[in-house]
Amino acid sequence: MMSTMINEIEAPQVADLLLNQEHNLLIVDVREIKELAQGIIPGALSIPLATIPVRLHELDRNKKIIIVCRSGARSANACYFLAQQGFDNTYNLRGGMMAWHHYGLEAAIPSVA
Repeated sequence: MMSTMINEIEAPQVADLLLNQEHNLLIVDVREIKELAQGIIPGALSIPLATIPVRLHELDRNKKIIIVCRSGARSANACYFLAQQGFDNTYNLRGGMMAWHHYGLEAAIPSVA
């Protein structure tokens, strides 16, 4: 059985990428819609985990894709799945939105929540 390692990235690194207006970046929040009211990383795309297989076409393989959830567990699962689909530029936000809030980073309240 093949073991797939996933890349992890820390919240301050993601904030720096956003601050520097990194254009080759896609942040995907895999939490359920009702969880987004707790705040979402500005500019993140909401794709609940269960819908990723049918929404793969929305993900640009040429971009650095950072996957986010509440604590980092569901996003790790999403990273494993995307790696199996041939995505090799995905990163799990270590600690998820809990870490994002811990560092006091900006979160937006989406209009869909």
